Amino acid sequence: MTASTRDSSATLGRVAVFAALIIVLGTVVVPLPGGVPITGQTLGVMLAGLVLGPRVAPWSIALVLALAAVGLPVLAGGRGGLGVFVGPTVGYLIGWMAGVVVIGLLMRTGRFAWWRCAVAALVGGVLVVYAFGIPVQALVTGVPLDLTALSSLAFLPGDLIKVTAATLIVVTLRRAYPRAFADSRGGRELATA
Repeated sequence: MTASTRDSSATLGRVAVFAALIIVLGTVVVPLPGGVPITGQTLGVMLAGLVLGPRVAPWSIALVLALAAVGLPVLAGGRGGLGVFVGPTVGYLIGWMAGVVVIGLLMRTGRFAWWRCAVAALVGGVLVVYAFGIPVQALVTGVPLDLTALSSLAFLPGDLIKVTAATLIVVTLRRAYPRAFADSRGGRELATA
C-alpha cells in the first residue's frame, strides 16, 4: 500500500467516524416549539471542524446530508428524506457546512490553544450556523425574522454548553492523541502553543 493510498484511507476513515458521531449525537433531542429541536448534532459539527479542519470536515457533513437525502433517519429525531431539505431546519443544515469550514480555518490560523478552540466553535458552530438557520427558518415558517431570531435565544444556553464541551474534548484529545490533528496537507501535526 502506498503512502498516498494509506493517507486517503485514513482520511476516509476520519470522515466516516465524524459523520457517525454527528448521527449518534442526533439521538440527543430536546423538542421545542417552532419545529427546530435542540440536539447534540451541533456538538458533532463543532468537533468535526476542530479536529478535521476546513478541508476534510465538510466531507463528514456532506456524508450525513447525503444519507439523510436518501431517506436514512440520520438527523435529529430520526428524520431523513428529501422533506428535511424544505423544512424549517434546512438553513441550519446548510449552516453546518459553512460552520465547519469557518471552525477549521479559525483553528488553523495559529498555534493550538484552548481559547482558539472555544472561539472557533463559538463563531463557526454557533454564529455561522445561526446566520444560515434563522433566516431560512423565518422564510419557511412565515414567522418574521426578528421573532424567529428572538425565539432562537432558547438555543443559546445549550449551544454555549456544547462550545464548552467541544473545547474540553478537543484539548483533552490533543494531549492524549495529537496525531488526530495531523494537517491533511502532508501528515504534519499542528503546532502547539
